[in-house]
Amino acid sequence: MKQQFNKKSFLFLFVLLLVSLTGCKSSTTVEQDTLEKVKRTDKIVWGVKYDTKLFGLMNIEKREVEGFDIDIAKELTNRILGENGSAEFVEVTSKTRIPLLKNGNIDAIIATMTISEERKKQVDFSDVYFAAGQSLLVHKDSDIKDVTDLNEGKTVLAVKGSTSAENIRKHAPKAKVLELENYAEAFTALQSNQGDAMTTDNSILLGMAAENTDYQLAGKKFTDEPYGIAINKEQNEFQQALNQVIEEMKQDGTYQKIYKKWFKEEPKE
Repeated sequence: MKQQFNKKSFLFLFVLLLVSLTGCKSSTTVEQDTLEKVKRTDKIVWGVKYDTKLFGLMNIEKREVEGFDIDIAKELTNRILGENGSAEFVEVTSKTRIPLLKNGNIDAIIATMTISEERKKQVDFSDVYFAAGQSLLVHKDSDIKDVTDLNEGKTVLAVKGSTSAENIRKHAPKAKVLELENYAEAFTALQSNQGDAMTTDNSILLGMAAENTDYQLAGKKFTDEPYGIAINKEQNEFQQALNQVIEEMKQDGTYQKIYKKWFKEEPKE
């Protein structure tokens, strides 16, 4: 009896120790202050798209990613960390960006990411830094002129993990939705007639149409898609720093200059 009691006591104490250690580990990993970290390392690691013309696209010759999101991230980094600060870019997709942020692989996401109530359950957002809206890309010979033309028998191409797939099901419930991994795959599918239209934010589709003149946007945008910079929850000081700099850039004209560089027009209010 005594031996059995000792075994039970040892097992109980062992489990109690494991629980205690697990609790200590979680408290040290969750409470990290992002603003304090980036100032200590003089670096902000940004999650960006590598396949989205005008916003984040890899320049093969220069071996660097370029676009509106990239220039905004560089300016934010410079103003938050000073001239010695550096911006590091990590490729993300619509599907991988939140997991990479939650895992600590990146400090912030600036990747054509729409602010939504569902996403706010997982991350916090900066103020809006780009006002977009969802639209359709079709071949110039297409009979699709508007989202209302997406009837039964039509297939719409979208990207996995994006709000575009959810929205198109609401606005064109009779159409079939085929989800691909990224924008490049979706556009290739459109070119090979696997779908009748591709849908995402009009800003992204305009970049594709600029490079592929056989394709055009159909109709007006049918949603409002405000882009925000996503950060981990409860990083209030980092969020405030981002919002302050975004406002400063708009006030001193830097934002307008970057906008016009990529979109060839002044930003619309």
